[in-house]
Amino acid sequence: MLKSIEGNFENKEVHELLTKHFIELRAASPKGSAHVLDIPGLKVPSIKFWSLWQKDMLLGCGALKFLDKTHGEFKSIRIHDDFRRKGNGINVINHLINEAKKLDILRLSIETGAGDFFKPARNLFKQCGFNECEPFAHYKEDVNSVYLTRLINNNNSN
Repeated sequence: MLKSIEGNFENKEVHELLTKHFIELRAASPKGSAHVLDIPGLKVPSIKFWSLWQKDMLLGCGALKFLDKTHGEFKSIRIHDDFRRKGNGINVINHLINEAKKLDILRLSIETGAGDFFKPARNLFKQCGFNECEPFAHYKEDVNSVYLTRLINNNNSN
């Protein structure tokens, strides 16, 4: 059973995981095509952030940015290195989908990279029911980005 903590930016492990995520994605994305948020960017009122824990170990994290009343964007989804390649990405995404349902979100979208580095993320989102779409919100066409979206219903099924 996963334990979820909203916010929790002050936690050293959460801070380290987000910092590593930020550095890694900036390095893997061409200049002008990196849309990763730093910690201050995740603290804005239009974003909810959760860290997920298995017992006392940080499994991962993720955020939901409100684009409007019923459309949300996933941000900063990251699995701790100790939990990667073990199917835990689905657990984090399903947790975020369930949180979005509680907030009456009907559509979820995400922007991710188009390069090989991001292929596992794209595959994971497609496995979770996301399909490619046109750029949404403030995004523009970019050969280095892939845009994905899915509808959710609020009857507690994925």
